[in-house]
Amino acid sequence: MKIAVFPGDGIGPEVTQAALKVLDALDLPDLTLFEGDVGAAAYRRHGLPLPSETLEIAKSADAVLFGAVGDPECDTLTRDLRPEQAILGLRRELGLFANLRPAAGWPGLEDLSPLKPQLARGIDLLVVRELTGDVYFGAKGERTTKGGEREGWDSMAYRESEVRRIAHTAFRAAERRRGKVTSVDKANVLETSRVWREIVSEVAAEYRGIALEHMYVDNAAMQMVRSPGQFDVVLTGNLFGDILSDQASACVGSIGLLPSASLGERSTQYGTFGMFEPIHGSAPDIVGQNRANPMAAILSLAMLLRHSLGRAAEAARIERAVGAVLGNGIRGADLGGDAGTDQITDAVLQEMRQIA
Repeated sequence: MKIAVFPGDGIGPEVTQAALKVLDALDLPDLTLFEGDVGAAAYRRHGLPLPSETLEIAKSADAVLFGAVGDPECDTLTRDLRPEQAILGLRRELGLFANLRPAAGWPGLEDLSPLKPQLARGIDLLVVRELTGDVYFGAKGERTTKGGEREGWDSMAYRESEVRRIAHTAFRAAERRRGKVTSVDKANVLETSRVWREIVSEVAAEYRGIALEHMYVDNAAMQMVRSPGQFDVVLTGNLFGDILSDQASACVGSIGLLPSASLGERSTQYGTFGMFEPIHGSAPDIVGQNRANPMAAILSLAMLLRHSLGRAAEAARIERAVGAVLGNGIRGADLGGDAGTDQITDAVLQEMRQIA
C-alpha cells in the first residue's frame, strides 16, 4: 500500500504529522509513505506550487494524505503560482471529480453550533460536490467593454457525462446512508442547472429505493440553517458545493473536526484512489504554537483507510477514538478548550490502544 503525503503550508505539517502518528499506531503491514511538496512550500523550493515530482508521486500512490495550502506572502503572485493551484492541479490531473464532505454533530458539542442545540443535534449529512467542472475550471478572463470599463468573466458549464458520474456517486452514497438525495441547483435561472436537473432525474430512475428532491441553492442555504436534519446526501456542483459545504461545517460548530475526501474513477487494489484532507486551511496565525486541532486530519486518515485502502475496521477504530476523546472533554482552542495539538494526538492514541 502506497500513500503519498503532502503536508503543505501553515499548520498542514503539524496536523499531518499527528495523522501519521495515528497511522503508525495501526501497525499496518506492507505500507510505504512518499512525501512531496505542495503549495507555498513547493513554490519556494521548486518555483511552482505543484512540481512535476509531486504529481508523479501522487500518480503512483493508492491514496494521497493532504495537509493544507495557503500563505499570505504569496497573495501577490500571479494566479498560476499561488499555493491554491496545487489543489486545483491535483484534482484536474488525477481526475478527482467527487468531493465527499461529511458534516455531523458530535454528542456533547451542540453548544458550539450557532444553531439551537436541538437543531445541531440532528445534523448528519454528506455533501457530494462535483469537483472538476463549473466556473472553477471553465474559461475565464478579463476584457474591456465598449465603454472602456474592465470586465471580468467566467464560464459555467457541465456536460451530461460529468453530471451523470457525480450523480451516481451521490446515489450510491445514499444507499449506504438513509436513502435520500437532495440535488441543489439554480434551474430557474441557469441553463447549466436545467441540464443538471434533467440528468440527475434520469439517473435517479436507476435507484428505485432512493428518494430524490430538487432544491434551489438559495432555499437550500436557508433550509440548512432552519432545519438541517432534513438533509441526508446533498448533491451539487462545484460552486454551490464549495459554499454549502462550508455552511454545513459552520452549522456543526467547528471546521477543526471535519475531514473530506476527493475521489476519482481509478480503482486501486484496495479501493478507490483519492485525496484526503482536513477542510480547515493553513491557519498561518497559529503555526508552530501547538494550537492546531489535528482531529480533522486524523478523521481524513480514517476516510483514506476506508475508501482507498479497504480498511474499514481501522477507520472505525480511529473514529471511535476521536469520539471518546471529545466525550472526555479534551478540546482544542477552536472548540473552546485549551488542549494542544500534541495533547489531543496523544489522547487519540491512548483511546485507540484501549479500543484495540
